[in-house]
Amino acid sequence: MISSILPALLLIGAVVFIHELGHYLAARSIGVKVEKFSVCFGPRIFAFTSVKDGWDFKLFFYRKNEEGKIAWGPIFSKFFSQSGRKGSKTEYCLSLIPLGGYVKVAGMLDESLDTKISNKSYELMSKSRPKQVWFMSAGVIMNAILAFVIFTGLTLQNGKPVPVEGAMIVGDVMEDYPASLAGIQKDDQIIAIENFEINSIQDMQNALKGKMDQPITVTYIRESETFNKVVRPKSHIDPQSGETKAILGISQAVEIVPASLYESIQTGYERTVFGFSLVTLSIKMLASGEASLKELGGPLMIGGLAAETAKQGWSPYLSLMALISCNLAFLNILPIPGLDGGHIFITTIEGIIRRPLSLKLRMAIQQFGMVLLLMLMATVMINDIGRLFGG
Repeated sequence: MISSILPALLLIGAVVFIHELGHYLAARSIGVKVEKFSVCFGPRIFAFTSVKDGWDFKLFFYRKNEEGKIAWGPIFSKFFSQSGRKGSKTEYCLSLIPLGGYVKVAGMLDESLDTKISNKSYELMSKSRPKQVWFMSAGVIMNAILAFVIFTGLTLQNGKPVPVEGAMIVGDVMEDYPASLAGIQKDDQIIAIENFEINSIQDMQNALKGKMDQPITVTYIRESETFNKVVRPKSHIDPQSGETKAILGISQAVEIVPASLYESIQTGYERTVFGFSLVTLSIKMLASGEASLKELGGPLMIGGLAAETAKQGWSPYLSLMALISCNLAFLNILPIPGLDGGHIFITTIEGIIRRPLSLKLRMAIQQFGMVLLLMLMATVMINDIGRLFGG
């Protein structure tokens, strides 16, 4: 049980922590006061607060409060002296619910709905709008960097995949797609589609153009025996080009070759862009009706994938972490109130109209966004629970 939970907590925690670290570093870079940096959510387990000439440490657990009731609160405190320390009054804490974390800065109306803004020089709202946008986008930037670093490192360590030349040897076969339904298997060699000779994935893509849902004959070789099968290619939106193409649901076999630092960086960039394009494709499919909200997954689904890839080794696990990081970055930059993109959108509107929106209007927008996000969270949790119980 623990071996299944830990990979999920580590993956989700690392991706969200890196996101919040981006906001923290950006806030410090523009002179905005960071009130709290929390690893995980909920009640604090322990906290270090930066104060003048040292650190104030507190440990939290259930205890009797002044009213004699059992409540969560500090059970131990100690001051650690560090002479000459100015003290930023930032609280660094570890909280109880092991999902990500958050950063709270002075003078920002965020999901906490804290309206205490006094226009002090250390508050976010007192900074120029470009600086505000820098702070709001820093988490997304850090997630993109994390994905790029992981993909680059994995390529440098493991090598890069190169298609087998001279023949269209089948690599992966997607379940329930035309090829698998026709019985085509990994390591089969596709030699012809209708009257087209096939020697590469590009030849196959050219032969399939305009053939969506049309019966075509695929000729392939398996262990020196030739087969002819009639299949109906399926329409599919290419995540990189956005074009609708006919596919069989197979990839070309590859071989892994050593990669130089330059090639690793190039591959890392390409895989990061592809990671973002997958999220774009998912949104397009939801908008077009090709996919339904029932297919969305949340923490439990991610946790299951994390546990499964962890069993396969570090490379699949880290690849999943990079893809989740791309996912978090893309979704956070969408102009939805409550997300980073929503804050950036409001700040941009204020720049266009050359005045800040009223606090009442900002509160209303923020509350509307929170309702949308809570509805989305409820949807993915219901989907997760349904999958958990075989629904």
